[in-house]
Amino acid sequence: MAQNPTLPIIEIADVCVAYGEHKVLDNVSMSVLPREIRVILGPSGCGKTTLLKTMVGLLTPASGSVRLFGREIMDLDSRETLELLKRAGILFQNGALLGSLTVAENVALPLEMHTSLSPALINEIVDLKLSQVGLLHAARKLPEELSGGMRKRAALARALVLDPPLLFCDEPSAGLDPVTAAGLDELLLSLREKLSITIVVVTHELASIKKIADNIVFLYRGKVLYEGPLTSAERFTAGPVFDFFMRKDSTQAAAAAADVSLFSLEQTA
Repeated sequence: MAQNPTLPIIEIADVCVAYGEHKVLDNVSMSVLPREIRVILGPSGCGKTTLLKTMVGLLTPASGSVRLFGREIMDLDSRETLELLKRAGILFQNGALLGSLTVAENVALPLEMHTSLSPALINEIVDLKLSQVGLLHAARKLPEELSGGMRKRAALARALVLDPPLLFCDEPSAGLDPVTAAGLDELLLSLREKLSITIVVVTHELASIKKIADNIVFLYRGKVLYEGPLTSAERFTAGPVFDFFMRKDSTQAAAAAADVSLFSLEQTA
């Protein structure tokens, strides 16, 4: 089913998530339009991964609304949730490939679990997806035989094998050298254009952010400090957003954040 390009594919409204007494997300709201590459960023411990887990239903918020493809996921039963999440692929930070299976067998898993396609057709689709990520030559290799970048590409092929219109990526460049990371960024941009998919990325890598982001959500102490175009975020002259992009000395950044965080919150509310 085609997604209306004028309607958000993701809508988060006033979401609060807590671990015990510790509130990790505090009235977080954001929306993502189809075919957008949205990057979620912020300092360590700000709630980036928690927000990602909440979007895909791995965490249930204490309050607020999470809508994917126009549906409130907290109103769905387990079967409906599974059907909805088939429309969203996930690239995990470590790839999460099964070490006892070949690359092709890893990519085939979602098709074997969620479809009734013939083995021949599954093999054809797997080859296509591996070709899209430049990894067809490694189809019969085990994950341990791959480089870090190749493992990420294999995991990306698996995330896309059901042709989801939405892709979530958790720290896709983590552990990669700059050249390999840049190649993965180029691949994400290419796949967005070729497949018309929406991509949500959690990352702290400045080079990747500047390469792929259409818009960003900057989290700070569990709140959305800024949401909007990357170009506007780069014009901040003080505060946590400025510190993040300038990568100031941590001591200076902490002092600056204490001085301007309240002011910045008011200005970007």
